[in-house]
Amino acid sequence: MTSKRRVLIVAYDDAQILDIACPSGALDIANRYGAQPQYSVELGTLGRRAARSSAGITVGAGQGLETVAGRLDTLIVVGGIGCEDAAADERLLGQVRRLAGLSRRVASVCTGAYVLAAAGLLDHRRVTTHWGWGDRLADRHPAVAVDANPLYIRDGNVYTSAGVTSALDLTLALIEDDHGPTLARAVARELVTHLHRRADQAQISTFLAAPPPDDRLVRDLTGYMAAHISEDLTPAALARRAGVSTRHLTRLFRAYLGTTPARAVRVVRTEAAAHLVQSSGLSLAAIARRCGFGSAQTLRQAFWDHYGMTGDTMRRMPDMPPARVTRQQEAPGS
Repeated sequence: MTSKRRVLIVAYDDAQILDIACPSGALDIANRYGAQPQYSVELGTLGRRAARSSAGITVGAGQGLETVAGRLDTLIVVGGIGCEDAAADERLLGQVRRLAGLSRRVASVCTGAYVLAAAGLLDHRRVTTHWGWGDRLADRHPAVAVDANPLYIRDGNVYTSAGVTSALDLTLALIEDDHGPTLARAVARELVTHLHRRADQAQISTFLAAPPPDDRLVRDLTGYMAAHISEDLTPAALARRAGVSTRHLTRLFRAYLGTTPARAVRVVRTEAAAHLVQSSGLSLAAIARRCGFGSAQTLRQAFWDHYGMTGDTMRRMPDMPPARVTRQQEAPGS
């Protein structure tokens, strides 16, 4: 019989429970869908103590880190608000370093990167973490190349992922590396999740990225744009809705979103159209009308500018492509 792939998930107090559940749940489903060799998943803590998650749910550990011996396939360190205390615990760091030496590959979920970095396992590597913690990680560990934009990054045998549910994207990537895309997609379907997102897809999409909460006008307008993509969203129309001049509206968008109203509308419409291309059988002309583009040709140009590919190419892709548009590119109109 083929030996199992031994996966050890390292937890601590105030860990994020989803960081534990996403990898363990996905690997369990991979086993049920026929992964060979199967995964053997264990949760480990110092002293085999139960870990109290930040949600208040206590999770029992099956292994004490100090007693784990033998080869590991994958070591996964979870994140959570307890990451800084964990990264200051020399006993934990010593065990993480030791276990990394026993492992074929090492991974962190979310702010678990703080623990790996404190253990010296991320020096001179390109890594990611939760978008809200990236700057602090970079300041604290100058030898680590932090890029808090992608969902996950592989650098050699070290994998790091962004916040919380990107643990699922990371785990699907590990399953695909081990068993191929067919099994990874079967697991994604069982989990009722998007067929797994590319590593370089941005952590925050245009639909979810909110401006600072102290500017309600910009926040309300971006929500309105996403909900009314087929309507008149010219800068003049948006300015009238907000009760400000077009010039003042442009200043606000540049200050809070780093772009112009016209380009913001174009990005919202382009991303909405991309979702329809991949999730529906509508023609490009029908999608263009539904998303507020004047013609299919205008939409084709928007796809090329934003994604660097045509709608036909995008329709054949299993996952949403990453945007290549930059803030310096200005849209000619809304």
